[in-house]
Amino acid sequence: MSASGRIADVRAWFAGRALVVMALATAAVLVVMLYVPVGVVFSEALFVDGRFSVGNFRAVLADPFYLGVLAPVFADPLAVGTHLGALVGWLASISVSVSPAFPWFTLEVPDVRLGLFGFTAYQATLSTVASVVLGLPAAYVLANYEFRGRQTLRSLTILPFVLPGIMVAVGFYATFGQTGTLNSLLGLAGLGPYPFLGRYPLAVVIVAHAFYNAPLVARITVAAWESVDVRTVETARSLGASPRRAFRDVVVPQLLPAVLTGALLTFVFTFMTFPIVLALGGLQLATVEVWVYDRIRRLAFAEAATLAVLETIVTLSVTYAYLRYESAQAGMSRAASPPPREQLFPDVRTAFTPSRLAILGYGVVAAVVFVGPLASLIVGSVTDGSGFTLRYYAFLLERQVEGASFQTRPWPAIRNSLLFGVATLAVALPMGVVISVLTARAGRLGTVVDALAMLPLAVSGIVFGIGLLQGLVFGIALPGGWRLQVTGAVAIVAAHAVAAYPFVTRNVSPLLADLDPAMVESARALGATRARALLDVELPLVASGVVAGAAFAFAISIGEFSSTVILAAGSETYTMPVAVERYLGRRPGPAIAMGTLLLVVTAASFVVVDRVGGRFERD
Repeated sequence: MSASGRIADVRAWFAGRALVVMALATAAVLVVMLYVPVGVVFSEALFVDGRFSVGNFRAVLADPFYLGVLAPVFADPLAVGTHLGALVGWLASISVSVSPAFPWFTLEVPDVRLGLFGFTAYQATLSTVASVVLGLPAAYVLANYEFRGRQTLRSLTILPFVLPGIMVAVGFYATFGQTGTLNSLLGLAGLGPYPFLGRYPLAVVIVAHAFYNAPLVARITVAAWESVDVRTVETARSLGASPRRAFRDVVVPQLLPAVLTGALLTFVFTFMTFPIVLALGGLQLATVEVWVYDRIRRLAFAEAATLAVLETIVTLSVTYAYLRYESAQAGMSRAASPPPREQLFPDVRTAFTPSRLAILGYGVVAAVVFVGPLASLIVGSVTDGSGFTLRYYAFLLERQVEGASFQTRPWPAIRNSLLFGVATLAVALPMGVVISVLTARAGRLGTVVDALAMLPLAVSGIVFGIGLLQGLVFGIALPGGWRLQVTGAVAIVAAHAVAAYPFVTRNVSPLLADLDPAMVESARALGATRARALLDVELPLVASGVVAGAAFAFAISIGEFSSTVILAAGSETYTMPVAVERYLGRRPGPAIAMGTLLLVVTAASFVVVDRVGGRFERD
């Protein structure tokens, strides 16, 4: 056989097995960059002196500090009568009284000790509610109204999600602090100053979480809202349904999976929250993640690993429960005829209608929550307490021109962030799409595989970073004298891709599951391979989800900090968030200026990604 014939055979073999090859490559990346590092950390909790033991778990679960009122149940699970007696006693102490001053009943419920896990779930629940309440109106406006700058505003909704947590904390200090922007504005009206951070630390933390996650809820819901088939609404109206009834019975069921996706991701992220709580609340508001960090600092690795395992079990269980729900929702109609948008403010008279006034009111709240911290960052980069100055940017320019190679310079950080972002897209997009294809129509088994593939969402950055350090950076001895060691740019891109691909999967899987399988079968009957059917038939129909996933993947890479700061230590592969952290320790002013550069570069990148993606969707 000639060389050209052998090449043709290889191409034909690869074309027929492209999905299998990509699935194996995805599995290899996950094993090396995810399961091995996580396994290294978990082994600290599961093995004592080289032998398997559950003693670490028993000690944590029976400690009221961690489990609160549930600790006695784990300490002595067979004492059912005692536990029921305690529950009955608590229920009996609930009292209902009639208030003499107000004509309604007052319910008095005795305090319940939540413990570390209970408080973490409590603040995560409040943060999720706040994120959904703030995110849904934004999704409603972006999906249903047309106005100048709508596309750019939609692109920028992802911006808060990529900011390093430490920068968000700095921004909230600059906004809500005693001498912050908000108190300065209140001072102009003769009010304040109010100690927002000192008196309401939990409320500020929840608002900070909403700053991070409400855009996530909005972006996912906008994509779903724009995929609502308007013909189903028209059919309901033609059958006599009122606009409110048609919205409740037709539109809401199509939006619910997206809203729950955003709520689930928000709960998981805020359950694993770390830098914001540590910076704004400290150990008085400690979550599980903050306590794991504290235990690691005190070299209590076994206790930290045990908490990390329990934390992962909680978050992975929530993720699995949602995936079961998402799988049950597959098959709903989508996107054939999206709803038209109306002008937000077509004339002056319309601007004073209740709905438009409500949108304006929401805009004011959004400006305080979302624009305030970012604006405070920008203002802080050009002021020093005595007035306007550019000396922080002059320092960055001087460091770039005259800085030594071992010093942190701005341009390498910007260059690396952009290159790693593009490389992450090249790796995470195929990984996310392949996992979506494998799980979209595989029934219950596919849900299990999907839950395992979503492990990066359930594993905290601290655990992942420690696993990378102890496993891949230090190296793992293999049989035969081999050593598994991954460092440098390849390791950083792989770590970013592992963190980013779940967002591709979560955006693509629901749309892919809704497609009619008969289309793929028809393409296969006409001679197309499975990969060709995916490229030519399925992906063009789910382009909106692919573009949204690409934007998230790029965002995750640009803002990723936990694993990058470990893998980039002592090398030239540092990124913008790492540069911010390095400046922040000794030079807060240049750190804020570097954070502003991160803000500008990230915003410009997302506008480009969304515009390119939007053109691809239209094509």
